Amino acid sequence: MLTLHHEHWPNLTKSLSVPETSLYENLQVSAKRYPENLAIQYYGNSLTYRELDEQVTALAGYLQQKLGVNRGEKVLLFMQNSPQFVIGFYAILRANAVVVPINPMLTANELSFYIKDAEMKTALVGQELYEKVKPLYSSTSLENVVYAAYSDYTGEFSGDVPQEVEANRAVFTEEGHHIWMNAIEANLQPGEHTTAANDLAVLPYTSGTTGLPKGCMHTNHSVQSNTVGAFHWASVTPNSVHLMTLPLFHVTGMIHSMHMPIYSGGSMVIMTRWNRETAVKLIKQHLCTHWCAIATMIVDFVSNSKLKKEDIASLTYLSGGGAALPEAVGEKLFQLTGLRFVEGYGLSETIAQTHFNPPQRPKMQCLGLPSFDVDSRIIDPASGKELGIGEVGEIIVNGPQVMVGYYNRDDENRDSFLELDGKTFFRTGDIGRYDEEGYFFIVDRVKRMINASGFKVWPTEVESYLYKHPAIQQACVVGVPDPRRGESVKAFVILNEEYEGKVKEEEIVEWAKEHMAAYKYPREVEFKHQFPMTSSGKILWRQLQEEEKQKAGNIQLK
Repeated sequence: MLTLHHEHWPNLTKSLSVPETSLYENLQVSAKRYPENLAIQYYGNSLTYRELDEQVTALAGYLQQKLGVNRGEKVLLFMQNSPQFVIGFYAILRANAVVVPINPMLTANELSFYIKDAEMKTALVGQELYEKVKPLYSSTSLENVVYAAYSDYTGEFSGDVPQEVEANRAVFTEEGHHIWMNAIEANLQPGEHTTAANDLAVLPYTSGTTGLPKGCMHTNHSVQSNTVGAFHWASVTPNSVHLMTLPLFHVTGMIHSMHMPIYSGGSMVIMTRWNRETAVKLIKQHLCTHWCAIATMIVDFVSNSKLKKEDIASLTYLSGGGAALPEAVGEKLFQLTGLRFVEGYGLSETIAQTHFNPPQRPKMQCLGLPSFDVDSRIIDPASGKELGIGEVGEIIVNGPQVMVGYYNRDDENRDSFLELDGKTFFRTGDIGRYDEEGYFFIVDRVKRMINASGFKVWPTEVESYLYKHPAIQQACVVGVPDPRRGESVKAFVILNEEYEGKVKEEEIVEWAKEHMAAYKYPREVEFKHQFPMTSSGKILWRQLQEEEKQKAGNIQLK
């Protein structure tokens, strides 16, 4: 096990005991300890911890008594960030069942795959997603759906409210359709909570960008390990106020914006959709202390010309992951807040973080140090040989947060784990290195590397250079077909507003040529007004790359 990083470890123990209780019991304890603490604040309305636990209990009783949900049964949670997502998640746990949180942007056809794969009969769904769910009653195992109207939980709010949040409650009378508030108001009491630490709690699915999506089997124990780890690392208290902007179906938002606040008894200020002006308003209004975001949100947030230091002065901790925050953006954020962005690294397979930057000594564009009880190493992806300081290879991890395995994917499970020094490690598929102080850095995904005339070009590295140009707000680099070089480097760029129409693509190319090695700089730059994005805020670089390949193919056909 590497110990280089221990020198820069925060003032914390390096090992943590994980609670041998279920995730639901975290809510139960917080409701007893802090019954009148505000658990949820949502567009002008709020719920205390006492009220939150009462609604969770009532919905759990409805799931068991009215819909027949059994212990260990998988239940679909298909909705956007909202009080109902939080209530629904914990109600499924209270009913001794397993949560399957799914991206609300999926189509009906895509959703049917997940329902069939996890053999689900019951779902909790945002009413705006009704048209996606309706055809699945007859074509899948789906039998009962509880539909939620987000407006049931709002109050008087002077800022922008998303359209789907404003919508009035719909009426459903068909068989198998149930209305959320009716379920809560029925106040049916659930049976005994019998879920144990090693029972499955949640089945988040991978994005499926390299094949069919895979369900990651996480127990209460694996989720608790990262919940408690995040709590200590971020110096959270029962009076911390967390701005929730990351999607809760995604593991980072799930852990840092929901499970961690509930474990601590803190408050969750929920945003259903990202809006930078609304984010500023909520931070100022609720005196938010903690915000877990992703690079694209931070880039958008700091590019707001109306942003004032005093409006966000309550923030004490900013963290995130998903993609490296450009150095120039990190510096601008520091000038505004006096805070360094604490980047981390993790996957659906590890229910968020395996690495954290220490808050007192973070490094920019760095994954950080292996987290509590995590053994992380670098290996040669072909031979499995362990590599040393500065050597580039595949990141592997062993720790309490690693999933049990993929659901119904025995072949993939065999390929995804390896034995080393008597331990089982998960193969992340990410290429990285660590420095002489034990900090890990990502180079790129194994499959994202560009081979330009035999030289390895890592898009993330090129993007980090491009962000230093004052005109560039966002950048995405891909490999495009090149008849002479095999592949060539192309950059898609979104300009800052004040530079639009004043900078040409050729100028960016010339600037890059001066600042990067000859084989790295982009030969072509294309300006965009927006990028295709996942709902978790990551740029869909594969889509841009595929579009370029199709263009190249059409040119060759002509």
